[in-house]
Amino acid sequence: MFRLCVVGSGGVGKSSVTIRYLKNEFTEYYDPTLEETYRAKIDYAGKLYNIEIVDTAGQEEFSSFRDSSLATGDAFLVLFAINSASSWHELKELRTKIIDEHESKNNCTIPMVIVANKVDLEDERETQKDEVMEYCNSLGTPFIETSAKTGLNIQECFQLMMRQIQRIQPSLLERTVPINYAENDKKKDCSIL
Repeated sequence: MFRLCVVGSGGVGKSSVTIRYLKNEFTEYYDPTLEETYRAKIDYAGKLYNIEIVDTAGQEEFSSFRDSSLATGDAFLVLFAINSASSWHELKELRTKIIDEHESKNNCTIPMVIVANKVDLEDERETQKDEVMEYCNSLGTPFIETSAKTGLNIQECFQLMMRQIQRIQPSLLERTVPINYAENDKKKDCSIL
């Protein structure tokens, strides 16, 4: 099993993206997250993989929780909100922290996807898509725009992460034994003696 951390500054929709992916639900209510961990199965390339999704703290007062996740995470969805220029600038700092943390462990190849959330608020956009794409292209990091509210590109976001893992650190997929659909569907006989 590997740890996929959903990170970003406060209010960018980390919990909303996670819950939309796991339960296909959206709530308007915003409650700052300390940290939530979910076990999930992700369907990728015809196989189910068990993963752990860590929805991290975004608020500055909870940064010690987030920093712990940065240290123990294996892959990262790094979010910002298109209607918050400050979240875009914070994303760059956060990405640098992730790289620095993992380089100190001699593991400088880190699966990462940059996610621009809240595209349903296009009329409030404070970030330039061209600038974001240029930044991501210069790093060789995939980029996707999502809306947790409408569900736009949420499944694709997680699939993109799995492709990134397979491309640059396939050993992570080996840490979680894929579950064959046929095995998953079989009923196990149980005898109680």
